[in-house]
Amino acid sequence: MTEHALAAHSTKDASAQLLAPTDPIWRSIRDEALQAVDRDGATGGLFQALVLGQPSLEYALVGVLAARLGDTLWSSDDISALFLDVLETDEATLTHLHRDLLAVLDRDPACHRLIEPLLFFKGFHALQSYRFSHALWRAGRKDLALFVQSRASARFQVDIHPGTRIGAGLFLDHATGIVIGETAVIEDDVSVMQNVTLGGTGKDEGDRHPKVRRGVLVGAGAKVLGNIELGQFSRVAASSVVLDPVPECATVAGIPAKIVARDICTDDASMPSVRMDHTMPLQSIVDEGSGI
Repeated sequence: MTEHALAAHSTKDASAQLLAPTDPIWRSIRDEALQAVDRDGATGGLFQALVLGQPSLEYALVGVLAARLGDTLWSSDDISALFLDVLETDEATLTHLHRDLLAVLDRDPACHRLIEPLLFFKGFHALQSYRFSHALWRAGRKDLALFVQSRASARFQVDIHPGTRIGAGLFLDHATGIVIGETAVIEDDVSVMQNVTLGGTGKDEGDRHPKVRRGVLVGAGAKVLGNIELGQFSRVAASSVVLDPVPECATVAGIPAKIVARDICTDDASMPSVRMDHTMPLQSIVDEGSGI
């Protein structure tokens, strides 16, 4: 983040410096940055600018997003100032930041440190950009919200409408090609693979997009269309086209998607989104050809 943007928010910066040491995740990320510099001195400038020189996780995130979203039309300084203003006026913007980070570390076998999604993973960056655009949308600043959406879509190849409602602990794995419509709802602890569409079925207005309940796993390339519900702890197999509601704990596959398995949902540890198991069957297979 630039000195200009930080100076414009010196009061909040001082407060953040007092609060940051109480954040165990931020302490871990700083430790990871120091270890990285010890291993390879060439990373010193990168980690100093984006982590070690920042007062808190929130400020580090703003710096990362501003660097990635800025261009000649709208500079990194402008984006930093806007996002810092959002943090001052909308405390709920980053309510889910810790859970979003931990979701990546827990569910992505390619992620070994908390610093990796913060600095390098575009799925995490796309999700956090959405959270800022959503705050702007709720505040009635819809043109700015749409501009952030547009920049994030161009940079990360992930298009999440700022009107979408998304809970905590969403994991966007690889993320390329994900499209999520305006009236979609995604509850807590959901995992979504690349090239997934949560879209509509035509030109209808109003509530027209899917409702994804807690613990759902949506496989790569799946298309879920219309105002339908993916029940809690359900799974959508890769490349499926889902046009009808999916019951809790069911696995659907095919074009159009049909139920192919029923899982036993007992506790949070059995959530498909956390297990990230894309294989079938789970417990029992229903008769071939059964509908949803």
